[in-house]
Amino acid sequence: MNMLAAAIAVGLGALGAGIGNGLIVNGTVSGIARQPELRGTLQTTMFIGVALVEALPIIAVVIAFMAM
Repeated sequence: MNMLAAAIAVGLGALGAGIGNGLIVNGTVSGIARQPELRGTLQTTMFIGVALVEALPIIAVVIAFMAM
């Protein structure tokens, strides 16, 4: 049962991060399309957001290891 809980935690964490990254990149591309002169600022903000979202699967893996 612990293995199933660990697999679900990692899978949902990865799914959530994938959706979150897609939304962040979608917003950034839309913003760059509307205002190309803000490309650098938007990309910087996007990379920070992606890094924060990517922390979720890492935390999920740690929790999965703790559950096992």
